[in-house]
Amino acid sequence: MNNDVDDLVLIVTIVKKGWGDTVIKASRKAGSKGGTIIFGRGTGVHEKKHFLGNLIEPEKEIVLIISKSDLTDGIVSSISTDMKIDEPGNGIIFVQDIDSTYGLY
Repeated sequence: MNNDVDDLVLIVTIVKKGWGDTVIKASRKAGSKGGTIIFGRGTGVHEKKHFLGNLIEPEKEIVLIISKSDLTDGIVSSISTDMKIDEPGNGIIFVQDIDSTYGLY
């Protein structure tokens, strides 16, 4: 267990399928060491589409980045700018404090 996690945060970015690599590139420009991309399915208000009467739930990429807290603003800003997060339907970003970690060296 890593007890020195007071300065670590988890930056979570949820974007359209195929955009995860762009999020990673934007985060690296601001000092991130990398991240993990996982796949999900969303039902956001801006992306509800119907096909033959059935709701299509768009595929998403969820990018998880563990970072030192002093890099957070720069990473979030870089991702926000490159992904145009402020435009409807382009994604969301949120940040959480990390209480403990295992396997980080």
